[in-house]
Amino acid sequence: MTTEFNKETRGFETEAKQLLHLMIHSLYSNKEVFLRELISNASDAADKLRFEALSNPTMYETDSELKVTVDFDKDAGTITISDNGIGMSRDEAISHLGTIARSGTAQFLNNLSGDQRKDSQLIGQFGVGFYSAFIVASEVEVLTRRAGAALSEAIRWTSAGEADYTIEAIEKAQRGTTIILHLRPEDTEFAEYYRLKNIVKKYADHISIPVLMPTQGLPKEDGEGQNQPKEFEAVNSAKALWTRARNDIKDEEYIEFYKHISHDFENPLSWSHNRVEGKLEYTGLLYTPAKAPYDLWNRDGARGLKLYVQRVFIMDDAEQFMPLYLRFVKGVVDSSDISLNVSREILQKDPVVDSMRSALTKKALEMLGKLKKDEPEKYATFWKEFGQVLKEGPGEDYANREKIAGLLLFASTDNSSADQNQSLTDYLTRMKPEQEKIYYVIADSTNAARNSPHLEIFRKKGIEVLLLSDRIDEWLMSHLHEFEGKQLQDIARGSLDLGKLEGAEEKERKSETEKKFESLTARIKTQLADGVKEVRVTHRLTDSPACLVIDEDDMGAQMRRIMEAAGQTPPESKPIFEINPEHPLIVKLDQEQDEERFDDLVSVLFDQASLAEGRQLEDPGKFTKLLNKLLLEMCN
Repeated sequence: MTTEFNKETRGFETEAKQLLHLMIHSLYSNKEVFLRELISNASDAADKLRFEALSNPTMYETDSELKVTVDFDKDAGTITISDNGIGMSRDEAISHLGTIARSGTAQFLNNLSGDQRKDSQLIGQFGVGFYSAFIVASEVEVLTRRAGAALSEAIRWTSAGEADYTIEAIEKAQRGTTIILHLRPEDTEFAEYYRLKNIVKKYADHISIPVLMPTQGLPKEDGEGQNQPKEFEAVNSAKALWTRARNDIKDEEYIEFYKHISHDFENPLSWSHNRVEGKLEYTGLLYTPAKAPYDLWNRDGARGLKLYVQRVFIMDDAEQFMPLYLRFVKGVVDSSDISLNVSREILQKDPVVDSMRSALTKKALEMLGKLKKDEPEKYATFWKEFGQVLKEGPGEDYANREKIAGLLLFASTDNSSADQNQSLTDYLTRMKPEQEKIYYVIADSTNAARNSPHLEIFRKKGIEVLLLSDRIDEWLMSHLHEFEGKQLQDIARGSLDLGKLEGAEEKERKSETEKKFESLTARIKTQLADGVKEVRVTHRLTDSPACLVIDEDDMGAQMRRIMEAAGQTPPESKPIFEINPEHPLIVKLDQEQDEERFDDLVSVLFDQASLAEGRQLEDPGKFTKLLNKLLLEMCN
C-alpha cells in the first residue's frame, strides 16, 4: 500500500484479482450485459436512498428527484453512468469495490471450469455485477459521495483492473455515484448514440426511476458561440413493471426485470404476476430461476422477495413472505397494507404478512404446477436444480402437503431411466385395479434401489415401485403418508401386506410356511442373538435367500447417517432378519446338523443381506474369512 498526500494505492483481495482476470480475459457472447449490471446497481442505490430518507428526509439534500444518467463521449471513448442515490463513503467504496464482500466467493472461484463461456454464466449467481465494467473498459473511475456527507468527503476510485486500485479524497457537489468507463479500442462501438440508447432501453425500461440520455444531435451554441449544456431525455417508461397490467408487459420485459432483481444471467423458467384487491391489497411478481444459487443449501443464507410498500423500496431478501422450502423463488411484493417504517422484527409478528405469505406460497406452487403441466422439459430442468429443496415442503407446510406432493418426481421400476421423471399422479394412473397402496423403496442410489432384493415379489407380480435415493427421501416420507387417498408404503419396512393383490389361497400357504419353519427361525435367532430384533419367514423374496427389514417405528439408514454427520447419536435399533424358505440355501440350512457350519452359514447370509441394504459390516474380516472357508469346502 502506498500513499501520496491523500491518494492511496491499495491491492485487490485475491478473490477480486481472480474475478477481474476472468472479466477481462473471458470471451463473452453478450458484452452489453455490463450496462445492465451498472444501471441495476444505480437503481438499487436510488432505492436505498429513498428508504433511508423515510426516517431522515435531509438525506435528499436539495434534490428529491431520483434518476440515473447515461452519457457518452465518442471521441474520448468513454461512457458515464451517474446516479443521485445513496452513494458511498470511503470505507464503503473500499469494501464494495476492492473486495467481493459476499460469502461463497471461494466456492464461486472453485466452480470455474476453464470453459470461458460457462464461467461467464457463473458471475450473475454471485452478485459481482460491478466488475462487469471491465468487460469493455481498460480503466474504470468511480466518483462517489454518500448522501448527507460533506462535499469534501467524496472520493475517487480508479483501477485498470489489474493488481491494485487508487483511492483519493475529492470534492463532489452532487450526492451519489458516477462511473466513468474508458473503453477498450475494440469496444468503442458502445459509445455510439443509437447503439447505447437501444441497450439502455432494453435493460432499463422496467426501472421505476427515469434513466436519462442526451438528446440526439450536436450541442447547440448560444449567441456568443459557446456550447450550451446538453439536453437529456428519459429513455425508459420509469414505471415499476409490477404496477403495469399483465397484458401490457412483453415476455422480454419480464425476463429483463428478473435479471435486474436477481443479478442472474440465465432466463427464468417461469413467472407469476398477480394483483390482489379486497381485504388485502398487494401485488406479487414471482419467478422460478433456471439455476440453483451457490448457497441453496445454506438455510440461514439470504433469501426472500424484494419488499416495496406503495412502490417505495423497503428491503431486499424479505424472507417472511415465502417458506424455507421455496427459498429459491425470486420476485417482488408490493403492499398497501404494511407500514412504511416496517422492520424485519415487525414483519415476523404482523398478521397481514401471514396472510400474504399464505397466498404467495399458493401462487408459487400453482406457478410450479403450471410449469409441470404445460412445459415438462422446463420442469425437468427445475427439478434437477431444486427438487431436493422442494422435498422439504411436506414436513414444513402441512396445509399445502398434497399440492407439494403433486409436484414431486421420482425414479420408478416402470422406467429404465435413472432420471426422476415420474410423479405420484403418474403412478396412480398405472396402479393395478386391486392395488391399495403406493409402494416405494429407499437406497443410497437409484441403481442400488433398482437392485434391492425387496423388489423381487413386486417384479413377479408386475407391481410398480418408486425408487428413492436422495438423502432427504426418508425424512420426506416420514411426513408424506398418503396421496389422493392412497397410503404410501416403504417395502423394506415392517410386515409386507399386499392386501387384495394376494388371494386367500396364497395367504393360507404363507401361514402354513411360517409354521413349518418356526424351528429354523428360532435356531437362527439363537445364533444371531442380540444382533437382530426378530427372525421370520419372508414373503418379499423370490431369488435372494434373505434380507433385512426395518421395524415399523425404527429409524432408517439414511436418517441415521444424517444424524451421525451432524454429530448426533441415533437411537439404537436392530434389524429384522427375514429368510426365504423356497431358496436352496435356506432349505440346506434347515437340514444342517453341524452346529459350527450352521453358524458360519447364518453369519454369511446375514452379512450378505446387510451388504444388499448398503449397511457397513461390523467385522468385514470375519465375513471374508467365513466366505473363503465355505468356498474351500465346496471345492473339496
